[in-house]
Amino acid sequence: MRSVLIAALLLTGGPVRAAVQTAPAATAAPAQEAANQAVVEELYRAFAANDAPAIARVLDENVVWTEAEGGPYADRNPYRGLSAVFDGVFGRIGVHFRDFRITPETFLPSGNRVVVLGRYAGTEIVTREPLDAQFAHVFTVANGKVTAFQQYTDTAGWIDAVTPD
Repeated sequence: MRSVLIAALLLTGGPVRAAVQTAPAATAAPAQEAANQAVVEELYRAFAANDAPAIARVLDENVVWTEAEGGPYADRNPYRGLSAVFDGVFGRIGVHFRDFRITPETFLPSGNRVVVLGRYAGTEIVTREPLDAQFAHVFTVANGKVTAFQQYTDTAGWIDAVTPD
């Protein structure tokens, strides 16, 4: 379509006015976005319950998980597959923090992605430093499973918590 408009501009020597037809809004998109959000909400409920089998049910077996650059768990990015995520991310957080909480505050579904804004909180076991950090999580959902994750967070807050003074 763009090349047709450019050709018309070149042939006429000026702007072309054309009637633009828009396709009717797809009614499935909002329903799919709601379904994708429900998948991500289910994941946060599983995190809150510390329910590893429920977490595994929501994540695709080939999930690609990316921690925020500069954070303490970004050293193995991207994590590929359930065992890499469970061992490299969840397992290490469990070793470092007690009372670790992930609190989602806002869900923003858009197509096959769901952005979640919220906070992390907990206390690092060895340093006894508190963690209170904002996050933005970007999930990609396909066929009722999380297939990709990208974390954005206050990495300085994480580093402060896990690094002895």
